[in-house]
Amino acid sequence: MSELERINPAQLSPPTGFSHAVRAAPGTLVLLAGQTALDGAGRIVGTGVVEQFEQALTNLLAAAEAAGAGPGDLGKLTVYAVDVADYRSNAAAIGRVWKQLVGTDYPAMAVIGTTRLWDEAALVEIEGIAVVS
Repeated sequence: MSELERINPAQLSPPTGFSHAVRAAPGTLVLLAGQTALDGAGRIVGTGVVEQFEQALTNLLAAAEAAGAGPGDLGKLTVYAVDVADYRSNAAAIGRVWKQLVGTDYPAMAVIGTTRLWDEAALVEIEGIAVVS
């Protein structure tokens, strides 16, 4: 019997080849799959990095919530950006989105540049780890 529970919230695009979140029994560690700016129908929304970051973070938080984790439970995030210079130049606006959705608690975090993401129209992808009691 597996000690892992795979969680796929109905409001997110159906996953293909991954789970949106994986909770380790007895529920202390939640592994969050990379989220892009997909809407519930599986289409990328937003044309700029700030809009896409907001949707990707919203999706990540929905997966976390479905697994019993809140914004304050985020322990580590990795942001993959196809244009790090664009991400950096929009850092203030991205920070405002973060504060609006999560608050002022920050997890350990990294931004990694990549040439492209699974969803070709995606500008950012966010994955993470949450710790719940």
